[in-house]
Amino acid sequence: MSLSKRQIWILSIALATVIVISLFAAPGRQQSRSGSTYGRSPDGYGAWYALMASKGVTVHRWQKPLTVLFRHEDRQKTPEIETLNSGEKAWDTISTTLPSASPTAFPASPLTASSRPASPITLLQISNGTEPLSILNREWVEAGNILVLLGVSASVTTAPFTSTIASAAGDVHIQTSRRKTASTEPNQPRLRDDFGAIVWQQTLGRGRVVFAVTPNLAANAYQDFAGNFEFLTTLVTEPGYPIWVDEYSHGYKDADVIAQETRGNLLGYLAKTPLLLVAIQALVLLLVLVWGQNRRLGPAIALPTLSVDNSEAYIQAMAAVLHKAESSEFVMDTIGKAEQIEVQKALGLGTKPLPLPTLLDAWAQQTGQPTTVLETIFNPANRAHRITESELLRWVNSIQAIRRQLAAKP
Repeated sequence: MSLSKRQIWILSIALATVIVISLFAAPGRQQSRSGSTYGRSPDGYGAWYALMASKGVTVHRWQKPLTVLFRHEDRQKTPEIETLNSGEKAWDTISTTLPSASPTAFPASPLTASSRPASPITLLQISNGTEPLSILNREWVEAGNILVLLGVSASVTTAPFTSTIASAAGDVHIQTSRRKTASTEPNQPRLRDDFGAIVWQQTLGRGRVVFAVTPNLAANAYQDFAGNFEFLTTLVTEPGYPIWVDEYSHGYKDADVIAQETRGNLLGYLAKTPLLLVAIQALVLLLVLVWGQNRRLGPAIALPTLSVDNSEAYIQAMAAVLHKAESSEFVMDTIGKAEQIEVQKALGLGTKPLPLPTLLDAWAQQTGQPTTVLETIFNPANRAHRITESELLRWVNSIQAIRRQLAAKP
């Protein structure tokens, strides 16, 4: 069915509106659930978290911005910021200060010092596809805390993509060709092969940072490799500090963080999720439907009004009653008389009922056909008793045969 110009304009406007909304109202990059201890997918860490719980080791989940964790109560000035470099140099000091940020980026009260665990702690951050810990407070590490970063950038080497490397915790299975090659940094390898370090650490003051080139060191996909789980367990438990894992970078937030970031505004919350885009698109489509008067492919077509033939309805009702009462003799008598008049009219004998012998003689003279069928139909003796339904059908067929003969008569 071809569309009218009006319908084409409506569809074009709706399509253009949806495209514009998708470009400008779509939420920003969504935080990946990859590497989360809540995750049950192959790249999640739910199995490792359950293993730690079965061993009686408590792993706390940090669901607030890391700036809250790194902030010092007694600090009067903004600290020096350290940025993790993806090249050969692990740390690159930047002489700058933290920018003045909105509450959405760096929440203030009620996320106060009481929201932070007491130092020292071990913090595990698993990369979710972005550079891990892009803004890092060096002083927090130097104060004696341990930071374990999984999934840092390193150089691609000629190492095989899949490797099994022996360690004190057992064989560790990895799938990456990236290695940390030799550098002037005072790094201490924790897991390495002939191509370079896969896991290494660097001491900073009274604390240290542990780096790993793979984000899937103890992911759910490696549950068959006990050495992977044991190796990560050793990394986070050997200092003996409380263990925390960063879940905020994976999109999981405490209720007070959500309240602070959205400021209690439902529209603000929807603006950070795809729900706002879906709601706007649904509203646009609804308006288009209302504008088009809910006509899908053209103007409304009125249904035809069926005319009722009262005579036909009466005949059908009467036939149903007679069939139910099995009144075949009444049907034969009524129809037989009417058909006899029709035959007389066709033979030129008028409309007054004639004796059957007179009718039979006229039939034989004018048509030259035998009178047997005609006598069977109009003989009153044959209509005086009740007959079966099949006999009644043969009687009706005989009437139709007579009509065809009269129609063929010259």
